[in-house]
Amino acid sequence: MDTIKCLIVDDEDLAIDVLEEYVSRIDYLELAGSCRNAMEAMAFLNEHKVDLVFLDIQMPGLTGLQLLKNITDRPEVILTTAYSEYALEGFELQVLDYLIKPIPFDRFVKAINRFFQVRKSPITLSESSQSSTNNEAFIFVKSDKMMVKILLREITYVESLRNYVAINMNNGKIIKTMNTISNIEEKLPETNFLRVHRSFIIAIDKIDSFTSGSFKINSEIIPIGRQYKELVKNRLEQNSID
Repeated sequence: MDTIKCLIVDDEDLAIDVLEEYVSRIDYLELAGSCRNAMEAMAFLNEHKVDLVFLDIQMPGLTGLQLLKNITDRPEVILTTAYSEYALEGFELQVLDYLIKPIPFDRFVKAINRFFQVRKSPITLSESSQSSTNNEAFIFVKSDKMMVKILLREITYVESLRNYVAINMNNGKIIKTMNTISNIEEKLPETNFLRVHRSFIIAIDKIDSFTSGSFKINSEIIPIGRQYKELVKNRLEQNSID
């Protein structure tokens, strides 16, 4: 397994210490450096190639989100912040994950696993097939020259990333495709799945909780896009009790 070079960007020494300690626990992670502000990070990235950045949002001067908008050849980014209200903007910038401080080690590991899952060889989505019961509905995806069946009931949500779409499963597995999220949306039954953002489709029965701005599925925060809010409200109000 290739070593993953990581950069930590945070203005708090304690936060840097925690992430450095977490990185040291995982053999295939290598700490390339730690920066205490966005300008320092930008200079570092211009001089060094890294695979993954742990990026704080609230920093003096240039914020983490502003830094993201100014990086051209961008590595994968995991946001690390104490503020959940930036989740929507973070996902719109297509970050890999969004970790809320204080970050438990098991949640850190889950984010790292996601990095490796989305870096796997891409697959392509094929035709969907459905039987008489929703639990037996499935799609075929092409992986390593084989057509693999995925039961729709095992899908938790679908996410459009920069160059591919990730299909997230119950068991934590992520299947990557070079297709578009709109094409995938056409293959999924409207009774079971709901487009909630330009980058997200969720399985309705996998929702744990939701607010006016986001869903929670298996501890993941899924943002609701502004243009989808009315559709989401109308779709879910029949199953909601105020």
